[in-house]
Amino acid sequence: MEFDFSRLEGFEWDAGNLTKNPTKHHISNEEAEEIFFREPWVAEASRPDDRELRWAALGRSERGRILRVVFTVRARKLRVISARPANRKETINYEKALRERQ
Repeated sequence: MEFDFSRLEGFEWDAGNLTKNPTKHHISNEEAEEIFFREPWVAEASRPDDRELRWAALGRSERGRILRVVFTVRARKLRVISARPANRKETINYEKALRERQ
């Protein structure tokens, strides 16, 4: 799915997420942001009880790791909710999506 990043003006991190991803998943906030500059594959990821639209992005960081980053958009800022290494199935889907783009 194509997500329109052109209307966004940057990233927003809340206090809870500033340390959660580095501590829990060993992914720095900078590494999580990197995937958005490297043509991520994006799909809607909202659950029925979510109050706002959520998206999941799969992309490769500059370190070469494939990450899954769940995010929302608030006031033209991309707000990361969680970031973790992609699991096997997600990695396969991401690599397939990359091949189909070519």
